[in-house]
Amino acid sequence: MSYAYLFKYIIIGDTGVGKSCLLLQFTDKRFQPVHDLTIGVEFGARMITIDNKQIKLQIWDTAGQEAFRSITRSYYRGAAGALLVYDITRRETFNHLTQWLEDARQHSNSNMVIMLIGNKSDLDSRREVKREEGEAFAREHGLVFMETSAKTAANVEEAFINTAREIYEKIQEGVFDVHNEANGIKIGPQHSPGGAGLTSNQGAAGGQGGGCC
Repeated sequence: MSYAYLFKYIIIGDTGVGKSCLLLQFTDKRFQPVHDLTIGVEFGARMITIDNKQIKLQIWDTAGQEAFRSITRSYYRGAAGALLVYDITRRETFNHLTQWLEDARQHSNSNMVIMLIGNKSDLDSRREVKREEGEAFAREHGLVFMETSAKTAANVEEAFINTAREIYEKIQEGVFDVHNEANGIKIGPQHSPGGAGLTSNQGAAGGQGGGCC
């Protein structure tokens, strides 16, 4: 299947907030309750449609641990979009958002679209971060905001697709130079093999098992 554009995404945030589970839910439409800690980066891809155009999303899922932060930083370069994820049941993951955001903005393209994601909305009874706090943080920093559940799939499609729509609109407005692949956008070939749900892992996923989402 040919595609009009390829958009590169990066998923960032603390360990255990559900980054890998969000990616798996989006690419494979399944939830894995126990997920090994991501070592370095993992990769997934999927085709979506915006404005009757096929868009291929290439998504890099990064490790949240401090030890891998230098690897994560190298993936900011060349990303058109980022999902910045925190866990609504763990206040500290919300408190670390400013640090993640500073890191992202320092090492990425200034036009990168950043979507703030409050994950694990299915665990509302254990909520430590109010929805209004997420909305306020997003407003203050010029981010798009959404709460999701990788477990029930609530808003997962919308999070990835709305980010792509923002990128697409910036292309239409001339904000992104689509001929410069450093912006994380590539003009697609006329005919290329591929399709929805394609996913592959690059880099090892190992370490301790832990509840992901």
